[in-house]
Amino acid sequence: MWTGVLVAAMVVVAIGGQGAIRLLINHDNRGLMDWMPGGFTGALLADLALVAIGLIVGGIAGNRRPKESAE
Repeated sequence: MWTGVLVAAMVVVAIGGQGAIRLLINHDNRGLMDWMPGGFTGALLADLALVAIGLIVGGIAGNRRPKESAE
């Protein structure tokens, strides 16, 4: 179960990071955050929040995932 959560968190980090980079390069292209109020700043904060949430959830899932034995 935790491996699936870890994979989902990595996808969220990738989507948020890609959106933030795209927004910094082209300020008018808000991508998935086009519905967000606040224009450029609101969309950038939403993308960065996605990255932060993904990192936190991924860290928790990585710590709780069963470790593989080295036998």
